[in-house]
Amino acid sequence: MGKRNSQRKSAAMFDTDDDSSVTSSSTLCSDMMSVYGGEDVQCYQDSVLDQALDALDEKRGSTRENALSSIIEAFNSNIQHEFVEKKFATLLHHCLASLKKGSKKASAKEISLASHAVGCLALTVGSGNNAREIFEESVRPLDESLASKSDVSKIPSLLECLAIVTFVGGTDQEETEHSMDMMWRVIHPKLGSNVVAVKPSAQLITSVVSSWSFLLSTIDDLNLNSKNWQNQISYLSGLLEKEDRAVRIAAGEALALIFEIGATEKFANSRSASDTSQEESKPQESYIFLQGLKGKVINQCKNLSVEAGGKGSAKKDLTSQRNLFRDILEFFEYGYCPETTTKIGGDSLQTSSWSQMIQLNFLKHFLGAGFIKHMQENEFLHDVFDFTPKKKFNNNEQRMSVGDKRLFKSPNSVLNKARTQYLNKQRLQAEGRNFGHYAASAPEEEA
Repeated sequence: MGKRNSQRKSAAMFDTDDDSSVTSSSTLCSDMMSVYGGEDVQCYQDSVLDQALDALDEKRGSTRENALSSIIEAFNSNIQHEFVEKKFATLLHHCLASLKKGSKKASAKEISLASHAVGCLALTVGSGNNAREIFEESVRPLDESLASKSDVSKIPSLLECLAIVTFVGGTDQEETEHSMDMMWRVIHPKLGSNVVAVKPSAQLITSVVSSWSFLLSTIDDLNLNSKNWQNQISYLSGLLEKEDRAVRIAAGEALALIFEIGATEKFANSRSASDTSQEESKPQESYIFLQGLKGKVINQCKNLSVEAGGKGSAKKDLTSQRNLFRDILEFFEYGYCPETTTKIGGDSLQTSSWSQMIQLNFLKHFLGAGFIKHMQENEFLHDVFDFTPKKKFNNNEQRMSVGDKRLFKSPNSVLNKARTQYLNKQRLQAEGRNFGHYAASAPEEEA
């Protein structure tokens, strides 16, 4: 009975179609942390997470969606180690249940949010037994969801989740390559029958290539199959001719990564291991073909590095494309990889290879507003990038930008408006019942 009452209170907290009124819960925690700090605020945040977890049992889809949004916000605002230690299995079970429900019982939005929450959970637990469990339990439902012919808007989130859980919990190259094949089948029907039977959109192609490249960046030694590499490089080269600029950029990065790993060179070395003269000609022909593809890609990069802006072309996007393909061209011609520097609080994170840059950009995109927080405090990411912050701010030393102050502290901010909406709703519900969880401070009526 007590558990059911708790679930009802949790459902009331997230039972609304207005996203802005519920996303304040975890954001409020972050704001209180930065202003007050202390264990009391952490307890409040844990309470919000517990209520969100209870709300995932509710039948109403919008309630589950809002609860998942709140969980994701909480994982972005702080590294939830204590919550994960206690509720890891429960959260994973609920998120995977949303994936397994399918489009008949769960909306594309719920499936997308559940996928993202699983990715956040994997990054929080880091490498180890829990990450392994996430990977093993998630791969099959993710594969089945990717194969679904229903709403394709959920697929980018499914791909990102598959990339993250494999990145954290995969233990060998075979598992990584299997996940990459699952991704590739979404847009490349020739590699399998388990595909979405619609023409892939530019956004979908970009998501697949980006997620695929993210996992490719973790592989040091490729088990080369000439036919596969011919197909993949040919396909990526074809994407450089597409109209969508995001597709061209994703394909260019993937091609640079392939040649950084040395795919064609390793294939050239493997062909010399054949002792049978009859078999020598096939590797030789494949190697020549791959070198021809490389020459074609170089010419394409030259054209894209000096492309003129067309009608309706965004100047910023065009500049990004030109700069990227100049970097790729310089890499092909001179072997120089681009160097980047990213500010993490008072520290700088530097990359000097295509692999590192692709990993950093993918994680930055996935974590969004939580990227800086995770880079400062997430030990798993410290190990990935060999990065150690010089100074870690405690809770009451966190710095807020001018934009954050305007967003969180202004009386007219989204945070305060959402908090007011939430409190008003709780007050009305309490008055209707004449008792309630948030009416504890009201004076008791005499019998």
